[in-house]
Amino acid sequence: MSQTNKNVLAKIFIICFFIIFTSANTAFSEEKPILLKVPSSFKLALPGIGTSITWIAERIEAASGGSLKMKLYEPGELVDAFEVLDVVSAGTTNAGFSGAGYWGERIPGAHFFATVPFGPEAPEYIAWLWYGNGMKLYQEMYDRAGLNVKPLICAIVSPETSGWFSKPINTPEDIKGLKMRFLGYGGRVMKKLGASILMLPPGEIFPALQKGAIDAAEFSTPAIDRLIGFHKVAKYNYFPGWHQQATVLELLINKDVHNSMSDHQKMVLEVITRAAVADCVAFSESAQGPVIRENLEKYGVRNMTWSPEMLALFKKTWLGIIAEETAKDEFVRKVWEDISAFREDYAHWNKLGFLPRR
Repeated sequence: MSQTNKNVLAKIFIICFFIIFTSANTAFSEEKPILLKVPSSFKLALPGIGTSITWIAERIEAASGGSLKMKLYEPGELVDAFEVLDVVSAGTTNAGFSGAGYWGERIPGAHFFATVPFGPEAPEYIAWLWYGNGMKLYQEMYDRAGLNVKPLICAIVSPETSGWFSKPINTPEDIKGLKMRFLGYGGRVMKKLGASILMLPPGEIFPALQKGAIDAAEFSTPAIDRLIGFHKVAKYNYFPGWHQQATVLELLINKDVHNSMSDHQKMVLEVITRAAVADCVAFSESAQGPVIRENLEKYGVRNMTWSPEMLALFKKTWLGIIAEETAKDEFVRKVWEDISAFREDYAHWNKLGFLPRR
């Protein structure tokens, strides 16, 4: 190619780049700026939970070139923890931060989009949500319920502890009569085994445990439970968290607001929430080991493990409950069959691809 032709091509490239760059900047500058007002169901300082939405809020303005901003509200500051979904759907606020597990008793199938007993760990969960049918079913669930929201997952938290107890739990008889705070399908398992289950918002769990209104409670990971103070009032911390091997949290956007966004704004939301999920997984995994050690060495916590017999009982009870649920509700059956099929295929990789647990 002659030097003249090279010069011509270079000029054409520069002109095309200038046109694209100018058009993009013009398009972005013409976007309607949106302030997302986000009430949270969780205290914003909770590591790996509240900090996942603050991570987004601190970056979204720069990532969007100023067309998206986010203002966060603590639980109870704008609305109560359990009201977030309804106010976003109604358009009272245009966004909210919560977890679908909070709606599980009123929306069939919602628990699947928060956590599944004996269910997927974080990598498998993300795989089903993003590359299986998970997000499609997630949206369908809210649409079926008549809720005007667009869900985006913005965090996946590491496995929870299996709960804090005031006494050892060695046999099924030890569960009978316990008053417990327990979320979701895991709570139904404990109820089936004779416990009395209360669904308390995060801010009410410690006072209830401290005053003896409940005998046991589960909430989250060791690092988060430490901040709440469970180690001060209950010394038996059980593992593994069979009921919650991973916990999905959601950024809810009012669907009308989401539909009004430019393609650029929608892309920013998609990219930044996916990045927040990765950050949350990494942070959650980094934070637990030192806390477990300190609970034992500094605070006298007994880090207990469930016996194989107790784990088998929990699983058998769970499978009985989900059999009842799928028989009663078509959508629950649809989601259960879908995630089960995905997990059956994933199991080939899970069994062969990874080293045994140490």
